[in-house]
Amino acid sequence: MFTGLVETVGRITGREEFEKGMRFRLSAPGFADRLEEGESVAIDGVCHTVFGVDGAEGSFSFESIRTTLSRTTLGSFEPGREVNLERAIRAGDPMGGHIVQGHVDGTGELTEVESAGETVFLRVRLPEEVRRLTVLYGSIAIDGISLTVNRLEGDVAEVAIIPYTFQHTNVGRLRSGSQVNIEADMIGKYVDRLLEPYQAIAATAAGAARRTQSK
Repeated sequence: MFTGLVETVGRITGREEFEKGMRFRLSAPGFADRLEEGESVAIDGVCHTVFGVDGAEGSFSFESIRTTLSRTTLGSFEPGREVNLERAIRAGDPMGGHIVQGHVDGTGELTEVESAGETVFLRVRLPEEVRRLTVLYGSIAIDGISLTVNRLEGDVAEVAIIPYTFQHTNVGRLRSGSQVNIEADMIGKYVDRLLEPYQAIAATAAGAARRTQSK
């Protein structure tokens, strides 16, 4: 479990394909030396288990299976790519962002990046599985960053990046057309699941009403 408050930005230093997916090496001095083998870390918002931790070198490794590579942006990671990093929250830690699982729901496309003074506005086209769970002024995680939706038009959500977030994450690399990892608000997912039976009943009733009217 994470909060969406990025701790630091690391850099991919190597990638190697293996039978079940891709193995990456990542450099993050000042962050890696606090990790333990088997610990969970969100990498651009995707939860992974770390291994091969070298505190002195400030590096660690992680593996992504093919399912993860196909559902996230990780398949495009190349050496030199900067990524957002956050360790799993511990009992007693401040919950400064929102509840983030590190289970990405899909990828979105940046349609526009606009600067207005010191604030940067990102407009992201959401995949359908995220769009229907997203509400105005609700929470959303983009590349692991906890953000608030301040505008919602169709399938495009707008979020505002304050100077601190811009300086302490990898947002500066984003351009129109960039792909980003999106995780919908966890509460919305559970509400949607709980409403499924009632939605099915409503759909059946609506279908029956249309058939009656057409006779």
